[in-house]
Amino acid sequence: MAPKVLVSDKLSDTAVQIFRDRGIDVDFMPELGKDKDKLAEVIGEYDGLAIRSATKVTAKLLENAPNLKVIGRAGIGTDNVDKEAASKKGIIVMNTPYGNMITTAEHAIAMMFAVARQIPEASASTQAGKWEKSKFMGVELTGKTLGVIGAGNIGGIVCDRARGLKMKVVAYDPFLSQEKADKMGVEKVELDELLKRADFVTLHVPLTDQTKNILSRENMEKMKKGARVINCARGGLVDEEALADLLKSGHIGAAAFDVFTVEPATENPLFGLPNVVCTPHLGAATTEAQENVALQVAEQMSDYLLTGAVSNALNMPSVTAEEAKVMGPWIKLSDHLGGFIGQMTDEPIKAINILYDGVVADMNLEALTCSAVAGIMKSVNPEVNMVSAPLMAKEKGVKISTTRQDKSGAFEGYIKLTVVTDKRERSIGGTVFSDGKPRFIQIKGINIDAEIGEHMLYTTNKDEPGIIGALGLTLGGNGVNIANFTLGRSAAGGEAIALLYVDAPVGKDVIAKLHETGKFQQIAPLQFDVH
Repeated sequence: MAPKVLVSDKLSDTAVQIFRDRGIDVDFMPELGKDKDKLAEVIGEYDGLAIRSATKVTAKLLENAPNLKVIGRAGIGTDNVDKEAASKKGIIVMNTPYGNMITTAEHAIAMMFAVARQIPEASASTQAGKWEKSKFMGVELTGKTLGVIGAGNIGGIVCDRARGLKMKVVAYDPFLSQEKADKMGVEKVELDELLKRADFVTLHVPLTDQTKNILSRENMEKMKKGARVINCARGGLVDEEALADLLKSGHIGAAAFDVFTVEPATENPLFGLPNVVCTPHLGAATTEAQENVALQVAEQMSDYLLTGAVSNALNMPSVTAEEAKVMGPWIKLSDHLGGFIGQMTDEPIKAINILYDGVVADMNLEALTCSAVAGIMKSVNPEVNMVSAPLMAKEKGVKISTTRQDKSGAFEGYIKLTVVTDKRERSIGGTVFSDGKPRFIQIKGINIDAEIGEHMLYTTNKDEPGIIGALGLTLGGNGVNIANFTLGRSAAGGEAIALLYVDAPVGKDVIAKLHETGKFQQIAPLQFDVH
């Protein structure tokens, strides 16, 4: 029987035809995604679901989808898909990360022109029969300084276009190497320096715990008086209430927003202000971009349903079905090793070196390496996957090297991951035990044996009495239960580490209390996707 796919959002007729041409039974019901009850009634019939942003794929919906194998999102954002619920049910979630980059970058440039020359307000005034030339004196872009927060795929295109407009470009991106910045022709700076110098600031980062309100009131007060802010990336990157106040006071000259903290945005603190341009999340809304991502998702889903090939999956490694049986736990280990390094590193990474020892050295190292690199990159972009991570690393000038070696120690096989920055090298090793569970076995050259949990706490200290007591008393006194506790040291009285698997996230207040004990050099809460 042919696989059956439901298209519940608006995809082009050409994309729908791709499914048919590949021998897939497809139902095209572009309005169904807006009716969650009706969608829940019929979803059980389908092997695949092709969507845009209107369809909300919730855990509740997936309870009614026993046959669903793949969800394909035509576009990059997958906030409308419960990826954890999909993963637990073995459903692959795919996106199309590169189909709308140029369109989104062009929209940011267009919004910059709009606020520089007050085009929307001038158009409304002129069409109202007024002729207010002196009211709409704008500014040139030539010679101005553009501050780009996030110099990845889309941000990189914005940098290139801005240089073509003869703007000076400064960029803040923790993962941007000096070599890559030089190649792009931009000046790599810290965030405070960017805010101080930029005439225009444009954002091109995903929304994460680290980037939420990256333009806070405090940061925007550091900006030049009269500077302009453009956000075509994600709502929540800017404190909209604070920006509204600073626009009214004149400290910020103008703003252009395509994305908002709450969408659809029917009301917002920025609405109605004369020096603000707003569009309804149009970044990817061009004919070309919509067609590109629709065709791409149709091809990807067809490939998976017909051949088992996986590409651009957010929750599934790109490996064959035969390899997955053996490699699954090792791929998960690679992701955890990368996740540890990524969460511990806030400097530009110059190189990633991976050593494969013993049995793992004979596996599909490309998939394992992609998983490790994706684990690292997820700390700055949660939507990165095994396909896009190596490309992201390459674009940022990160050199990736791998080494195979025969069994050299007590373990049948292990992986050691090392990253190199301008300031330091950081390494971690891991293996998979006979029970199929990944373990950390070495950090900073110190041997350990640590079970990996969803919530963990990592500390470094001088080897001296009282460390276990300080951790136990502080965590226990604040309601944090310890599931597993691992210690290691370089030598008696030397450098020591602790890695704790806890039942809940360790909050900032508890971290502060641990620092107050004076016993720890470094304290880092960690999270891992163990599902």
